[in-house]
Amino acid sequence: MNQPRKVRYGSLDSYVIDGESSQPPTALVVLCHGYGAPGSDMVGVVGEWVHLLGDTASKVRFICPIAPHSLAELGMPSGRAWWALNMAKLMDAVQAERFDELHHAVPPGLDQARSDLSQLIQLALEELAGQRHCDVADIPLAMGGFSQGAMLTMDTAVRGDVPPPNLLMLFSGTVICQPRWTAALPRLENTHVYQAHGTLDPILPYASAERLRDLIAAAGIDSQFHSFAGPHTIDAESIVSTAMAIRHLVS
Repeated sequence: MNQPRKVRYGSLDSYVIDGESSQPPTALVVLCHGYGAPGSDMVGVVGEWVHLLGDTASKVRFICPIAPHSLAELGMPSGRAWWALNMAKLMDAVQAERFDELHHAVPPGLDQARSDLSQLIQLALEELAGQRHCDVADIPLAMGGFSQGAMLTMDTAVRGDVPPPNLLMLFSGTVICQPRWTAALPRLENTHVYQAHGTLDPILPYASAERLRDLIAAAGIDSQFHSFAGPHTIDAESIVSTAMAIRHLVS
């Protein structure tokens, strides 16, 4: 895989990874890291995808956006966030199983984060379409994220100013602003959703992942739900399954 290069799209810096080819890629994959992670956190996942995809990886431009907010003041010098989190309040709600409180919350900063990510995706699509001399609508789009990044990409997919993605990947995410998502889910009528969650997740409860799964299914959206006996992470099977989905995207 080529070395990641730093590119700024709108207000967000990103790591961009192109396959080793003299031709511009044909598809765009945007993958967002979670709360507290460094901006480079998802580059390793892209590396695993590139290895699994082989020559097909040259058809894909991978973008790993860097969340705008530093967490250095909280003792995490390299940590980034898409919006501020009150971790103590979150853990209290999880421990008390006040799941409706979590599911209906609209986090302060979510709208700005969605706007920033939407702008990045639109600019990246326009850049790639220009390089390929085609319309933006001709560029297959996949987007996804881990934890807070999964919440953001879900919100952007259903409520953002971007084309509905062909593929949406939700790793260890949860439901937020449930009424708004439920109303907007029909927008994903032509999207395949891959969702994965560990049954032992101590941070974002498995029950909340089941709630998200059921919301997506109730909207009649093509989806796959993968549960695994593990904590708040991305497991190996999820990497393999999403690599296959990306392969299908460009085949």
